[in-house]
Amino acid sequence: MEIYLVGGAVRDTLLGYPVHERDWVVVGASPDIMLSLGYRQVGKDFPVFLHPQSAEEYALARTERKSGRGYTGFAIAADPSVTLEQDLQRRDLTINAIAQDANGNLVDPYGGLNDIAQRKLRHISPAFAEDPLRVLRVARFAARFAIDGFTIATETLELMQQLAAADELAELSCERVWKETERALQTTSPVVFFETLAAAKALAPWFIELLPGDCQANFFQSLATITAITDHPELRWVAAVSRLSAESAQALNQRLRVPTETAILTEHVQLTTVKQLGDAPAEIILERMNRADCWRRPQRWQQLLVIWQAHGLSATRANVLSRAMQQLQTIKAGDLIAAAAAKGQQLSGPDVGVQVQQQRLRLLQQAL
Repeated sequence: MEIYLVGGAVRDTLLGYPVHERDWVVVGASPDIMLSLGYRQVGKDFPVFLHPQSAEEYALARTERKSGRGYTGFAIAADPSVTLEQDLQRRDLTINAIAQDANGNLVDPYGGLNDIAQRKLRHISPAFAEDPLRVLRVARFAARFAIDGFTIATETLELMQQLAAADELAELSCERVWKETERALQTTSPVVFFETLAAAKALAPWFIELLPGDCQANFFQSLATITAITDHPELRWVAAVSRLSAESAQALNQRLRVPTETAILTEHVQLTTVKQLGDAPAEIILERMNRADCWRRPQRWQQLLVIWQAHGLSATRANVLSRAMQQLQTIKAGDLIAAAAAKGQQLSGPDVGVQVQQQRLRLLQQAL
């Protein structure tokens, strides 16, 4: 039985990135052997075990054979006869198919080290085309490593185009598509993710609103702008998608089943233009705060301000509106009721809400 560190941990170490989690592959073992050593089995589709002390994942070396459409149509074989090279061959890119043994020696049967040196994202074998999810994964890697000068090998891009042309991407679930998109939005160059999908002719069927044209240009420009302001993936998405028409933004969000709060933020951003925020009187600003339910969700207003800045709102105006929200939050219904009682007056029912709003308006007028 031999154990190797594999995948992202090896790749990121070679590239000088911090390693946050490690994956291991075990060659020459069986489930019974792993269980006898105290490992706990968690894998259902193939044998994956948790280390009894570190709780890191240890997977038995396995092979995969295409048995149907989509990214789930694979027959898995995991037994002691599967070699390390066979296990590494089933992976997507050469840079992800480097292993490290217990002595720190690297095992690189598919040229991953050379591709790291050449800054190339290259598939390992034609079997790459058996999994449509790899189109999105390669686009995500392109976004993550664009800062390091990585580009996609021509032959790999051609395979991605073939997958898209065969309509294999339609077999993916919206959850998997959004997960890859969200992870791409966390990278230093998220625009590259969508540019790569465009180059691979893989924007359909999930991102049809971003097909070449003015909508795509607006989306890319806004995403690039917000990337310099925040690394929050949902805010980056909202800033970009809200530059589409309301109908297109809603259709895209619904197709991907984005988180509810992300969809809500998109709607609120599109309800108010940057010009309105810059010129509007306190009454209009207060109405927007009320509509966004910012009193129960004050963080929503701050998030909206970040997105509006990406659309052109000045930092000065954003700071004024941010401080105003903080001041308005100090107004409490209980304090107003107590103040009225101290004067021998009774404040209750709808009158409380009216007084709160009037106080908020006065403070907001002063702040503006």
